[in-house]
Amino acid sequence: MLACQTTIHSDVVIDVPPETRFEGRSKLEQEEAHRFGDIMLRPGSKPYVFDPLSKKWFLDLPLPSLADNVGDMERVYRELRRKSEYPVMQTGLYNIRRLGRLMRETGWQITATLALRGKTVEVVQFEEGDTSVRNYGVAVDVGTTTIVAQLIDLVSGNTVGTEASYNSQVWFGEDVISRIMYCAEDQGVEELQRYVVSDINTLISALVEGNDIDLADVTYCVAAGNTTMMHLLLGIDPAFIRAEPYIPTANQVPAIRAAEIGMTISGRGLLQCMPGVGAYVGSDVVADILASGLHQDGALSLLIDIGTNGEIVLGNSDWLICCSASAGPSFEGGGMRCGLRATDGAIERVAVTPGGKIVYQTVGGSRAKGICGSGMIDLVAEMFRAGYLEKSGRFRTETEIPGLVDGPDGLEFVVVPGNESATGKPLTISETDIAVFLRSKGAIYTAAEALINHVGVRFEDVERVFIAGGFGYHLDIVNCVTIGLLPDLPLKTFHFLGNGSLAGARMALLSTEVLQSANLVASRITYFDLSTDSMFMNRFTSSLFIPHTDLENFPSVVVSQETPCRT
Repeated sequence: MLACQTTIHSDVVIDVPPETRFEGRSKLEQEEAHRFGDIMLRPGSKPYVFDPLSKKWFLDLPLPSLADNVGDMERVYRELRRKSEYPVMQTGLYNIRRLGRLMRETGWQITATLALRGKTVEVVQFEEGDTSVRNYGVAVDVGTTTIVAQLIDLVSGNTVGTEASYNSQVWFGEDVISRIMYCAEDQGVEELQRYVVSDINTLISALVEGNDIDLADVTYCVAAGNTTMMHLLLGIDPAFIRAEPYIPTANQVPAIRAAEIGMTISGRGLLQCMPGVGAYVGSDVVADILASGLHQDGALSLLIDIGTNGEIVLGNSDWLICCSASAGPSFEGGGMRCGLRATDGAIERVAVTPGGKIVYQTVGGSRAKGICGSGMIDLVAEMFRAGYLEKSGRFRTETEIPGLVDGPDGLEFVVVPGNESATGKPLTISETDIAVFLRSKGAIYTAAEALINHVGVRFEDVERVFIAGGFGYHLDIVNCVTIGLLPDLPLKTFHFLGNGSLAGARMALLSTEVLQSANLVASRITYFDLSTDSMFMNRFTSSLFIPHTDLENFPSVVVSQETPCRT
């Protein structure tokens, strides 16, 4: 019986298994925050102009006189235009009302904060004295599972700190479709918005408190995420994303006052959401492209963002085409009995020694609680390489395999004995788990293959492959190729981006030029709907093997299998 169907008649003691706990915290520890926030921009990518979306200018204004009798607001505008070219400026009534007294009380020495709002520059606040060295912004990756925030010094461009937490919306569904369906409930949109905004505010609070910064000095926020997450952040009903013809309410939203959605930065600070492409290709993909620089490069490149909803981009400086494939929660540790998100105690590295011993490494170095996505990739690849698995993903019963036992779902392999795990139970992987995982890896590879075939090129024509996602650089490329997740190309072809969504948001926060490029990139992308590809399902079925039924596409794996199996 499910716990939610149980009727309680008296006092009870509830045991929550360690592998399913958030350890009493939604915010991730610093080591884990850096894991999700790591950014690895490609060496040699073209630099961008340092021109933050928010700037502070100290103004030592000339005193008014009968000869210089312009109004106070006009005096400020005149001085600002002497410092930089600002064709169109505006100021809210709140600031205009307090300006006259503030200028006279401070001896005409004030600091004006200017923030970009579309093609207009808004004076968002006035402060007494010189506070121009204290100006900060926040870049946020609003992920379906994890939210990451970085505090950026807008004067120097340096990253001050990184914080991450689980997205509390997960309680309403692990995928975007479940959350869209929940929005149909009374106040569903408002409830999901409150949760995600609260998560972001918690991260911002930790960043400013941990670095002894005044919240009033945080003047701008740039956020990126998939289209559903951006709708929920802004309190926009995402219902039409799910219904044919799958049209979002907005792909590009102008900068708004952050306080409008309850975000706690400077009272009149602004929030800019990165532009998206469509219902299932959001601003996180545009941010990935900016971080990779593939839109500036003439070389043919492939970008793969591995996650619950895998996005693939193919192109160069002349053209861009993308698609989206539902990979399921396997890469987040979901859908498998001993699967676990990449949190403390999750197995993230696995190897099988020549003697058949399992060697593993966990996040944080603690006792194993489960297996996360990168650990699952290693485990399947190592078991296949060791001769434990057939190409179908089933165990080779004709061979004696140490650790192979009968479980509730059939044959399963013991990765960690119960006396060594944090749960007190053995951590295993079953044939059912492997089948679920192969469907996930197959969806990613087949989506990339579909783009390649649609454009009329070959994988061999691709000069660079960018791997994005929160756990991107934790992947072992050889193992990814071995199981058929990534194309079989020379190792030098692959480049890790880490959290490309966060990187692109940070770049836009630090450069007006990048934000303008984001809008241009979003408008250039052609979306390829995989449902229109008549061959997709046939190719997908072929990908449900290790590495694939078409072994000609995986020559390095064929060579490795010609060596004797390790038992």
